[in-house]
Amino acid sequence: MKPSIHDASARQHSGEPSPVPGRGGKQNNRPGQPGATEADDEIAELVNRSTQDLRVGWHKLHRTGPPLGLSRDLMIRALANELQERTHGCPGGALRRRLQTMARELAKGASSFDLSIVPKSGATLVRQWRGHTHTVLVREDGFEYEGQHYRSLTVIAGRITGAHWSGPRFFGLTQRARASVAEAGR
Repeated sequence: MKPSIHDASARQHSGEPSPVPGRGGKQNNRPGQPGATEADDEIAELVNRSTQDLRVGWHKLHRTGPPLGLSRDLMIRALANELQERTHGCPGGALRRRLQTMARELAKGASSFDLSIVPKSGATLVRQWRGHTHTVLVREDGFEYEGQHYRSLTVIAGRITGAHWSGPRFFGLTQRARASVAEAGR
């Protein structure tokens, strides 16, 4: 990969238009993200590089060559992802788990996802079951029920009922999401 140019004055006066549409000059749409514009420029430039240059860039990042059969398009996407992670940081554990769940649903044949059923960190889920009130705290890295940490609402629902239940369904998240969609359609 070509080394990033860190001298802003060299970039400003190069006379070439910005490789990223909608960007030009000293604009940085991400306050507090130093290096974001440089990373965006480098990502936009990946498409123009030769396949051999992409392989060299891959080798510099991963200390090994790209996997056999990896297409040029996937190599560009992987390198762009790596540059974004280095600039903006990696996604948190909760987001990674949600993406994995969505990928599993897609593999099972789900054609769409309702992201409104994903509770936000700090939310409290309350469910009455056989005369007892059960409270679950949504945390960044999972869920907390009766002082114990769980990665899945389904495990908590199973513990409460003694049977297999969908965790989101047990806590009414899917019904609430469908009701809000129905209200929006009226």
